[in-house]
Amino acid sequence: MHLRRERKAPLTLSMQEPIQTSKDGSHLTVLDVVPDDFLLDEDCEFREESGRLRTLVQQLTGRERQVILLRYGLSGQPPLTQQQVAQLLGISRSYVSRIEKAAVQALRAQLDPAR
Repeated sequence: MHLRRERKAPLTLSMQEPIQTSKDGSHLTVLDVVPDDFLLDEDCEFREESGRLRTLVQQLTGRERQVILLRYGLSGQPPLTQQQVAQLLGISRSYVSRIEKAAVQALRAQLDPAR
């Protein structure tokens, strides 16, 4: 009973429904005028790469992991400068730089072995 009532409801609109017809007979459809900022395949690829990156970050050494999480804001906090990370960890800024460089190289090697 509910399905019959819903089928008769004029609230359902097809995305291919013509909303305007030009003089030459071409149709303008709902799909043509509704913006689509969401790209499914790009979103899926982004989520997959993000998951891989999170897994790889967990495989770094403890110090490398800390530096990467703090520097790039991957722990839900805003990214910090090398100087701020150095102060938090009680090490020099240049040491933070070396740790970060080594960790980024290790992550790149895992993400793109062909490089």
